[in-house]
Amino acid sequence: MNYDVKDVRLAAQGKLRIEWAEMEMPVLRQIRARFEREKPLKGLRLGACLHVTTETANLAITLKAGGAKVALCASNPLSTQDDVAAALATEFGVPTYAIKGEDDATYYKHIHAVIDTKPHLTMDDGADTVGVIHKDRREVAGNIIGGTEETTTGVIRLRAMAQDGALLYPIIAVNDADTKHLFDNRYGTGQSTVDGIIRATNRLLAGSRFVVAGYGWCGRGVAMRARGMGARVIICETDPLRALEAVMDGYEVMPLAEAARIGDHFCTLTGNKHVLRAEHFAVMKDGAIIANSGHFNVEINLGELQAAAKARRQIREFVEEFTMQDGRRLYVLGDGRLINLAAAEGHPASVMDMSFANQALCSEYMAVHARGLKPGVYPVPKEIDRDIARLKLSAMGTQIDALTAEQEEYLRTWSEGT
Repeated sequence: MNYDVKDVRLAAQGKLRIEWAEMEMPVLRQIRARFEREKPLKGLRLGACLHVTTETANLAITLKAGGAKVALCASNPLSTQDDVAAALATEFGVPTYAIKGEDDATYYKHIHAVIDTKPHLTMDDGADTVGVIHKDRREVAGNIIGGTEETTTGVIRLRAMAQDGALLYPIIAVNDADTKHLFDNRYGTGQSTVDGIIRATNRLLAGSRFVVAGYGWCGRGVAMRARGMGARVIICETDPLRALEAVMDGYEVMPLAEAARIGDHFCTLTGNKHVLRAEHFAVMKDGAIIANSGHFNVEINLGELQAAAKARRQIREFVEEFTMQDGRRLYVLGDGRLINLAAAEGHPASVMDMSFANQALCSEYMAVHARGLKPGVYPVPKEIDRDIARLKLSAMGTQIDALTAEQEEYLRTWSEGT
């Protein structure tokens, strides 16, 4: 079989959910209509490692409409929507390798299955496919002309590879597009993370102390939504500029060592490892909720938490209780993985519409230009970013002004003065 999913009998349900998401993705629909006519990806194999959700399904269908042969695996063991994976594999003919809750061995087996298709283009969310290709599957690298990367964590990895001279082909940092990170990271992560925490715990946020570790665009979004739910939000940062911005935005800012003593909810969004560790677990109050919405579960040092605990049990779905030596109970959500996808449905379709429009158009761009690019990490072309914004505004029924000829001339010249 050219797929590995939990249960193909879920396909009908998944197809309905894919259609529901499509209603909120008008930009991608317009791109798909053009792709069906022009086939800009004809003859290309595309290997994608993304969160297998309803929104991703619409991207895969769009890429296939453009002529690409698409193979898809999950970029996180807990982010797969099993009914969507079944629908993609059996209803839409997209080879899909993803099962929610798969172990690490299966996770990497699925990545290798996508690499086995010998892709010409890679599409990643976290750079795991790129990492496996460079470490273990370099024999396929000669087929690859370029790639795209969806998330902050992946872009950080890729830039480190480029800096070391290790990156073998050019990759566009889709995450850095304004129509991606200003909206997906802030509004998508903000809403879906709070949604996941509430679904997993059914705890009241109002009046609680909600600690956000990391004040990048994702952290800003979560802080904004938690405050909107009535939480008293505390920001922990290592970057002085971001910390200053958090203060000016009206949040309390303090070191994590202090916040650990008073927080009720903790959410990490840094892209780094071991943000919450033994010294923090040792002082957290009884009942503290610990979640992560950064890409990988390394942000919480689960090994140190397990070592410090005298007992561990699953108390609710996606909620694991760790009882410390002194009787305090700490609760980790979703095995420390992306809580917005582990316990909820990820970002709303309307915001992923822009992110995946970037993926589709950047794949088209790479199909044309990649062979002329050296290995490295490249920005999304500005014309793509602006076109997506225009399409989104049009779909929302929003009109904007245009510069007059006089204004355009004024901005081009320096001689007119005041």
